[in-house]
Amino acid sequence: MKVYLNRKPKFGPWGGGTKIVAELSKKLRELNIEIVYQLGPHIDIIFCFDPRPNEFGERYQHFLEHRRKYNTRIIQRVGDLGTHSKPQLTELVEQTINLSDYVIFPSLWAKERIGFKGNNYKIINNKPLPIFHKNKKKNLTLKDKIKLVTHHWSTNPKKGFDLYQKLDEYLKNNDKYECSYIGRIPENIKFKNIRHISPVDSQRLAEILPEQDIYITASLEEAGANHVLEAMAAGLPVIYHKDGGSIVNYCENYGEEYSSFEQLLKKIESVSNNYEHYKSSVLRYSETTNEVVKEYVDIICTK
Repeated sequence: MKVYLNRKPKFGPWGGGTKIVAELSKKLRELNIEIVYQLGPHIDIIFCFDPRPNEFGERYQHFLEHRRKYNTRIIQRVGDLGTHSKPQLTELVEQTINLSDYVIFPSLWAKERIGFKGNNYKIINNKPLPIFHKNKKKNLTLKDKIKLVTHHWSTNPKKGFDLYQKLDEYLKNNDKYECSYIGRIPENIKFKNIRHISPVDSQRLAEILPEQDIYITASLEEAGANHVLEAMAAGLPVIYHKDGGSIVNYCENYGEEYSSFEQLLKKIESVSNNYEHYKSSVLRYSETTNEVVKEYVDIICTK
């Protein structure tokens, strides 16, 4: 079998979709399935991670032409819906999912948000790399100053920087909490009270996260949020926005939801005061990308 992937593996501080590309590529090779990254003859499956052009200029229209010529099947994994200020991508996804032979959604929210009505799909929730489970702490009580943390690799406004700025200001006169932000921030933002840590690779991130106590995220409309999954794997209860999209699907049993900055502060206090309950719940979270990749491979081999 020969499988075409329209994105090549990347390594380092990238989003969840990129990590899935790398893991799927690795698994297919282990199974002696040939992988190519450019279109050509004798391809059995076109696996589309993103309908936008890749580094070779190949776009979804080329997949349709290839299917007409070679009867190749198209499997589309929907990742980015374009909800973070990319309306052209939203339109492209809406068009292409109705032309693909099979569609994979990373969350129920993603399927509903894009309005897909077909029956040729499966919802496979994103899951974290196994390394994020490696260093989790099993302490059920809090000590000293409570450590809050979040991380994002994108600087898009929908990651919630307005809220993080409010938290930064709040911490100026509060000695009960401290907060770390790991990742990239917009050039116009300089935290004064939140500690900023530059982007790190997965191994280092998996060491930093378990040293914290509570994970917070202000991100909105995420189709397949990976940052909260890494936090849960590291053993951190998550406090998330009610409009977080897939985040709500992923975290509803492992933390608390909020809708405003004032409510966020109340939820932080609530989770802190009932830490044993929330910590015990999230320590039961054991899912990994291995399960996701297995389901992807099953679909590739049967669809």
